Amino acid sequence: MRPPESAGHGAHGHQEGFAKLAVGAVGVVFGDIGTSPLYAFRETFAGEHTLPLDTLHIMGVVSLMFWSMMIVVTLKYVSIIMRADNKGEGGSLALLALISGKVKNLRWTSGIILLGVFATALFYGDSMITPAVSVLGAIEGLSVAAPAFGGLVLPLAVVILVFLFAIQRGGTSKVGLFFGPVMIFYFVVIGTLGLISIAKTPGILWAFSPTYALAFFAAGPLHAFLAMGSVVLAVTGAEALYADMGHFGRNPIRFSWLCFVLPALMLNYMGQGALLFRDGAHALESPFYMLAPDFLQLPLVLLATAAAIIASQAVISGAFSVTQQAIQLGFMPRLRIEHTSASTAGQIYIPLVNWLLMTMVILLVLFFQTSSNLTSAYGIAVTGAMTIDTCLLGVVLFRLWNWKPLYAIPLLALFFLVDGAYFAANMTKVPSGGWVPLLVGFIVFAVLTTWAKGRQLMMSRLREASMPIKVFVQSAANSASRVPGTAVFMTSSPEGVPHALLHNLKHNKVLHERVILLTVKIADEPFITEADRVRHDDLGQGFHRIIIRYGFMQDPDVPAALSSVHDCGTDFRMMDTSFFLARQTLLPAEKPGMMLWREKLFAWMLRNAESAMEFFKLPTNRVVELGSQVEI
Repeated sequence: MRPPESAGHGAHGHQEGFAKLAVGAVGVVFGDIGTSPLYAFRETFAGEHTLPLDTLHIMGVVSLMFWSMMIVVTLKYVSIIMRADNKGEGGSLALLALISGKVKNLRWTSGIILLGVFATALFYGDSMITPAVSVLGAIEGLSVAAPAFGGLVLPLAVVILVFLFAIQRGGTSKVGLFFGPVMIFYFVVIGTLGLISIAKTPGILWAFSPTYALAFFAAGPLHAFLAMGSVVLAVTGAEALYADMGHFGRNPIRFSWLCFVLPALMLNYMGQGALLFRDGAHALESPFYMLAPDFLQLPLVLLATAAAIIASQAVISGAFSVTQQAIQLGFMPRLRIEHTSASTAGQIYIPLVNWLLMTMVILLVLFFQTSSNLTSAYGIAVTGAMTIDTCLLGVVLFRLWNWKPLYAIPLLALFFLVDGAYFAANMTKVPSGGWVPLLVGFIVFAVLTTWAKGRQLMMSRLREASMPIKVFVQSAANSASRVPGTAVFMTSSPEGVPHALLHNLKHNKVLHERVILLTVKIADEPFITEADRVRHDDLGQGFHRIIIRYGFMQDPDVPAALSSVHDCGTDFRMMDTSFFLARQTLLPAEKPGMMLWREKLFAWMLRNAESAMEFFKLPTNRVVELGSQVEI
């Protein structure tokens, strides 16, 4: 019944050492969930749906937060979903690639794929709100520590966010060295402050009992249900544990969570609950900052701001990584991707995504103005993605791991009950701001599915019009003049004759001595080894079919791959090689395969996609582009 352990996930640990990876995980993976104490407890009591500051509600909320962390984070993500890795990589798209590779041709496969794509689309909504709410929530401590500077909260937040996005181009590898130690210090501080508060009111420790959460619901089901919309803020960032698994490995993340992050967070939440018992409404202005004595509040603001910046950095890096995966898996057009580290392949920068994110984050800050207002928009994207992850987990349990229904059904029922309740509670926030991540999610979903559908239609039309390669070789090899050198014709389909080759023969009436029909394929797994990279077929008469395979976490580099081919005549010399690319122009078909607006959107994305020359790292002075028209 145990899922198979991946051979790939532990590789990082052997190379870099368990302790270093565990520290790195604290710095990157737990930034989002680690900054939740800034606003989660306050919003549960003082947010849109206020709660009385009495024993029932304080103990009930603390108990609900603890058991939410245990069920959603510890049991669901840390114990179970993190075992469903795709050769060591995690995240919705990695899981989707794993599932779609195993359950092809089943009736519900397309539905599962759409769910996975929608979870990815919701992530972009989350990645816009997280930097805004984290930085605002931290800077708002100025109003508590130094009320005279309260008016600077908004300008300071905007300046910090602009700076954060501006430094992305230079890479974050050097800054990243400080992430782990800073976050460890942050968690030690908030845990210690919570412990001091608990020592003054030790009765708060009874909140570990689930009976208080149940009593909270029994006393007022509607109030408890509405409160879940704010309580869920305590577990936002749980999906990051899974998404960042490839960078740190499963076990370092588990160790960091269970032995360090979870205890620190619960000490702080319990400390805030104990403070409310003692100080009541006075402490509700900012229970996080009021845990600290007056002389430590300003340093705590600086520390919390650093933690918020780190949390934001993790989400921004995650957006780059998810975008790269979406491009490789065919859900997004090619975009310019820059590598910011020579030694770390995962550190990338995507200019378009960076500036779009920055624009949206600053607009959110200026529109909502306070972290309290922003929390109304926060949560829907996260709970939606968590619910979808549970759906995908169901497929994994039954189809990939073959669990018995006796074990799988009760577990899934628990997860669906908790995730569904949190998602439903957050849907009540739609009128007051929850529409923002939903709107972003639906727009991104439309873009991703339109590109995937458009590419599918375009490739099927090209296949319909293509000539069998054997017929072409026999007829063209002897009739056309041959010229020295190598011609590489890039084609997305490994069958038939590329349109660029037909056009070249039609207009130039020559063939090169060596003709390569080259296809780059992205596999449903994150990494392909060098030994499995290239497949070569000799078609005769100087024609060769080469297929180069990459994982969805790898960058295609065609010249580097060709340099490793030694069974295709003479070795490849770039100065004697010409690369022929086809650039398609879309024409409306008599029976369109998509709605008109989607067709126009696809055509616009096709025109503005990064050129294949740059994406595949082809030498700029050796590329010839030939146009062709395609009806979709």
